[in-house]
Amino acid sequence: METGVRPHQGELFVHQLSNPGAVGICPEMLEVAEEASRAGDFNLAVEIYSSQLADLQQPDRGLCLRKADSLARAGRISEALDSYCTAASLGKLRTEELSLLVETIARTLREKELGLPGTVNGHGRSSNGEDGVESDGECAEDEVLDLFSCRLCKCLLHEPTTVDCGHTFCKRCIEDDCVKDCIHCKQKLNKKDGLPNGRRLNVVLSGLLDKLFATESKARRIWKEGEVLWKNQELPEALEKYNAAVDLVPSSGRLLCQRAELHMEMRNFSQAVQDADSLCGIKPLWTKAHCLKATALSEAGQNDEALQEYFMCIALKPDWTKVKLEAQKVLSEVFSSVFEKEDMPTPLHPLQGGLTTRHIKPPALLRSLRPLTQTQRPGSSSQDSEFSVSKSAPADDSSSRLSGPCPSKSDSAAVKDSANSLASVLATLPAPPGGLKRKHSGDGPSAIFNPPSKQLRPDKLCSFQATTLCGGRTVHADLLDSGDMECSLCMRLFYEPVATPCGHTFCLKCLERCLDHNPNCPLCKENLSEYLATRGYSKTLLMEEVLQRYLGDELAERKKIHEEEMKELSNLNQEVPIFVCTMAFPTIPCPLHVFEPRYRLMIRRSMETGTKQFGMCIADELKGFADYGCMLQVRDVKFFPDGRSVVDTIGVSRFKVLSHGQRDGYNTAKIEYLVDKKVEAEELVELVKLHDSVYDQADSWFTSLKDNMKSQILSHFGHFPSKDPDPQASPCGPAWCWWLLAVLPLENRAQLTILAMTSLKDRLIAIRRVLIFVTRKRPR
Repeated sequence: METGVRPHQGELFVHQLSNPGAVGICPEMLEVAEEASRAGDFNLAVEIYSSQLADLQQPDRGLCLRKADSLARAGRISEALDSYCTAASLGKLRTEELSLLVETIARTLREKELGLPGTVNGHGRSSNGEDGVESDGECAEDEVLDLFSCRLCKCLLHEPTTVDCGHTFCKRCIEDDCVKDCIHCKQKLNKKDGLPNGRRLNVVLSGLLDKLFATESKARRIWKEGEVLWKNQELPEALEKYNAAVDLVPSSGRLLCQRAELHMEMRNFSQAVQDADSLCGIKPLWTKAHCLKATALSEAGQNDEALQEYFMCIALKPDWTKVKLEAQKVLSEVFSSVFEKEDMPTPLHPLQGGLTTRHIKPPALLRSLRPLTQTQRPGSSSQDSEFSVSKSAPADDSSSRLSGPCPSKSDSAAVKDSANSLASVLATLPAPPGGLKRKHSGDGPSAIFNPPSKQLRPDKLCSFQATTLCGGRTVHADLLDSGDMECSLCMRLFYEPVATPCGHTFCLKCLERCLDHNPNCPLCKENLSEYLATRGYSKTLLMEEVLQRYLGDELAERKKIHEEEMKELSNLNQEVPIFVCTMAFPTIPCPLHVFEPRYRLMIRRSMETGTKQFGMCIADELKGFADYGCMLQVRDVKFFPDGRSVVDTIGVSRFKVLSHGQRDGYNTAKIEYLVDKKVEAEELVELVKLHDSVYDQADSWFTSLKDNMKSQILSHFGHFPSKDPDPQASPCGPAWCWWLLAVLPLENRAQLTILAMTSLKDRLIAIRRVLIFVTRKRPR
């Protein structure tokens, strides 16, 4: 809602002071008109302004503009045009004075022709959140792109390059200095990736695009060559490349857009208009297409057609301030061109200075406004459209509702003549070529306009974009087979495909296993040490989408095989991975330094299956590893740049090996878990006494150790556990027994014998013997 004095009010009162004859203006009535406008009753405001104008001996420019603005707000466009013409006859219209008219026409076009929701007061929000400001220099669209389009240039991927986060773009697009982050996930782009020439193109995707879209891929290569020539200002040679590319793919909107811009730079405006016109046909809702066409038409001197395109731009993007100003500028020139200043006779008397002395020539430009002048006034019949202004002039009707002197005959005739002249101009304009007819109830002739599509309603908009903005790019099923998407390491369909910085693609698990042995690419032998250090094994999302969409059955079978393998690996009874290294005990931490490729694979698999467990056994010369061991639970893994890792584990349970085996280089075993046998009654009483006695003996031994030795034990194994109230509470027995067994100076074979015991009593007796032995051997 407006407040304060409108821009034309000051001009009106200045005119009033400088024209003593303008005695008919009533300030109180103007205040009423202002209040009516603020309340939204624009028709009442129009009648007040008309009444005030009728009281004047000469038309007042400021009052005419205020009446014109109110008419525009009321949706009475053709009458508003007549009022603007009257104001223009008294002085050239400035661009800022036409802002409301431009917004109203664009909003009407948006709502009635395009079927899009309107905006409040003609304003929208720009992509960066500020009114009337464009974030990228052009009108941005939420353009629907297909699977194989680059999200940066909106075209078919050319030299596809997959970045760290797994998204794929054209190589030249991500090499642009302006591109810092991934447009999808906002992750910062690492453009070098440790390779001499930066990240390479994705070999598999590049070959796939050339196979599926041979013609378009060829056009993209030529197109890119043209861009380079254009950048080097070799314009004729660049145009040849663009022409060749357009011959291959004439329906490429982005290509036509660039060629039109090249024509503009070469000042080939007629050719630019042709390309822009074709572009508007391909992408009728792309605002930049209409803006480009408008600019080309304006440069070619075709201001009438240019204005129509400017209105379409504002209708599609109401907050595009730059285009609004251009439209206002052109519209200002149009109103000026209505009057032939050079042929105007000199008035002999002030009363002869009205519009009857001006020769109105029919500007072809107003054809773009023609359909918008057919909106009906509130309360009017379907036969009385505003196209028939000559039937009833609103200025005459106002006197019947508001008191005041009647207008002079000469002024009334002038207003009627101007209205009739403009109406006749609008009514006799020929239809634009290729226009769409729009019929109104009761209208004899059909109004004709040339919007993108009258039939485009919101419920049909999405399907329209899906078929048109994607360029109709389809994939022929017979061109794509599983052989195009096979891992060169496992010779099976890609599962979780990962692209290396050197551009080769492998299954994630296959690549990890290779890098366990060698930090070089399995195919090109490029050094991937930095890639290995960052462990940026992000899946190639485009490749995954292609597999799911076009090779769904094969991918489902491949996934089933993988899940069966994981299920087999997660069975912690039948095929338990065995780490052959050292003694491990339940509840006791066991940090490991992993560097052998086979154990890298084993640890990784234990993490992938979710079990996070594996067995620990000491070596055996005959069997490979001992018959008893302890299961370890992985608590944390820290990786080093060269592939090594430190694994923090803790013992959870004991087991007995039933059979020995191997898998992918590391040992496996079929096992059964060991559980202490429980005792009751008198045996339990004896067990508790023995337990308390051995615990006190162990605590005394540990307390008697030297401080430096105690510090080393504490730093490695932690504090001596407290005594358990119930010695049989845990299937593995009291935790302090295992802590003591780990720190006592015993050989592995002796420790293994105690680990294998399932009788807590026997284990306590064995520990007591060891304590007695080490106490006697201690130097005095």
